[in-house]
Amino acid sequence: MTPEFSRNHFELFGLPVAYAVDTTVLERAYRDLQGRVHPDRFASASEAERRVAMQWATRANEAYRTLRNPIDRARYLLALKGFDTGEESNTSMPPDFLMQQMEWRESVEDGRARHDPGALEGLRREIDESRTEMHAFLARALGGDRNYDAGCSLVRKLRFLDKIEAEIDDALEAIADGVPAPRRAASPKGND
Repeated sequence: MTPEFSRNHFELFGLPVAYAVDTTVLERAYRDLQGRVHPDRFASASEAERRVAMQWATRANEAYRTLRNPIDRARYLLALKGFDTGEESNTSMPPDFLMQQMEWRESVEDGRARHDPGALEGLRREIDESRTEMHAFLARALGGDRNYDAGCSLVRKLRFLDKIEAEIDDALEAIADGVPAPRRAASPKGND
């Protein structure tokens, strides 16, 4: 009925195990596999065959979602190569990136406080430029360079960009809804 269940996501769709993926080929392979394993094709089959078809359809959907998303694809490829991106446990970043993070967060906070969607959209464009650059570095790190440590670091950085973009979305939504900006905590007064 179907190929081996133990194949990795790339092999499942007949793709080379690589970061660079032809999305048109991925889409075509996904549709082909779904056409062969979709549970509707097994409606009159035995309970066991329907269960296997459901497992295959679920596996195909998971593999497709993973390979379609560049960050998820990078994380999956790194895992296949034996590398953990350490997104939950490794928060170390180069000092220049940490400074950039702080500046972006302050810009989001300022744009929200001033009710300035234009400033927030400008920040989004700046972050999109950084994302594009990081994806190019990631493609090189996971491609010809085979620098998997750099790939792990870039995945962590890209995840941060996703988080800051979500903060921008939240700020824009709050502005559109007329929600006042959160008050900043007063700095403690001390004896200078």
